[in-house]
Amino acid sequence: MADAVAAAKAALNGPWGKMTTAERVKLISAVATEIERRADDFLAAEVADTGKPRHVASHIDIPRGAANFRMFADVISTTPTESFATATPDGGQALNYVVRKPKGVIAVICPWNFPLLLMTWKVGPALACGNTVVVKPSEETPRTAALLGEVMNAVGMPEGVYNVVHGFGAGSAGEFLTSNPDIDAITFTGETGTGQAIMQKAAVGVRDISFELGGKNPAVVFADADLDKVVEGLSRSVFLNTGQVCLGTERVYVERPVFDEFVKRMTVAAKAFKPGATGDPAYLGPLISAEHQEKVLGYYARAVAEGATVVTGGGVPALSGDETGGFYVEPTLWTGLAHDSSVMREEIFGPCCGVIPFDSEDEVIGLANDTDYGLCATIWTENLSRAHRVAASMQVGVCWVNCWFLRDLRTAFGGSGHSGIGREGGVHSLEFYTETENICVKL
Repeated sequence: MADAVAAAKAALNGPWGKMTTAERVKLISAVATEIERRADDFLAAEVADTGKPRHVASHIDIPRGAANFRMFADVISTTPTESFATATPDGGQALNYVVRKPKGVIAVICPWNFPLLLMTWKVGPALACGNTVVVKPSEETPRTAALLGEVMNAVGMPEGVYNVVHGFGAGSAGEFLTSNPDIDAITFTGETGTGQAIMQKAAVGVRDISFELGGKNPAVVFADADLDKVVEGLSRSVFLNTGQVCLGTERVYVERPVFDEFVKRMTVAAKAFKPGATGDPAYLGPLISAEHQEKVLGYYARAVAEGATVVTGGGVPALSGDETGGFYVEPTLWTGLAHDSSVMREEIFGPCCGVIPFDSEDEVIGLANDTDYGLCATIWTENLSRAHRVAASMQVGVCWVNCWFLRDLRTAFGGSGHSGIGREGGVHSLEFYTETENICVKL
């Protein structure tokens, strides 16, 4: 651990620190090209670690891994800095302008649900801004972080710019990394409790942090919504990656006139998923581990204890063939849960959601915002005025209207409340990964 941090610190004063932005951008663009060239290797590594269907990893994880480098190479090349002509007391003028400088050694702590995507979302802008990184991937999914190291070497990235340490979190690699005084900033995606522990470590030395944490994300379905679009969108937001998506939907509020029809259609969509990890998008992969399966099944049991009607799912699917070794659970829908039940308030991170009816716009805004989290929301309506009005009322970092997971990487991304601190994406990432210095020159 100490060697990795030391190597990263030394690289800041070595060839990497002396490169121009154009030279860095050339290397970072080459990383994106090499990821694309080795897409099959990254795909095999991601599927082996996560168990997710190849269809998901090949269409989301691997392309985004390359796009994150290419996009931030463009951002750092094209984003201007501010300057002001300032009047001086003696009637003259001064020029104030800003320069951006790398923050230093960045600790990048990554989750296991989208290992390559979320790791490169941080490494891309960190390197584009001239920082060096020490990456700590989840112990569940170590392969793609190591494979990216091969890519860095292949494109001629200077030694010490990209470093990987493997291990566990508390009392191990993660804690040692965040406690190292030569770490200048920490970026983390993962569970809220872990983020709080990291925040305590970051306070020593007053290190900067950027956190994207948990969520208990609502969907609001109005009676005028196109239910075909709704079911297609929510069957993704609830079940994609077996519900192991921080942006996933676990609370669904449906206006009463279409409540029964929505539940009927969503049940058909849920039942269409089959356990397995082939390239077919109709297959639902396993959960990441036996421990996580136990957690999700515990919530399945708790939902029943709290009065839920299990519309579909609620257990472990019948398995046969290659999938018998996986930690599968059934895609699950509940009705009858109280809004304040633990199942409707705590993040489960599984392929499930509770569906609750509502009667008015004001009521559902209150329900959707009644949570400790504030990551994202989805609004479904064909009424343009209502769409804008309700979306602006959501206390979240991202709100989608009539869609989900439609991302423009230039936009701000992050959560509020227990869902995180700070924003990344586009120029917003530059605010975290650089220090700005104002220079004032009297003319």
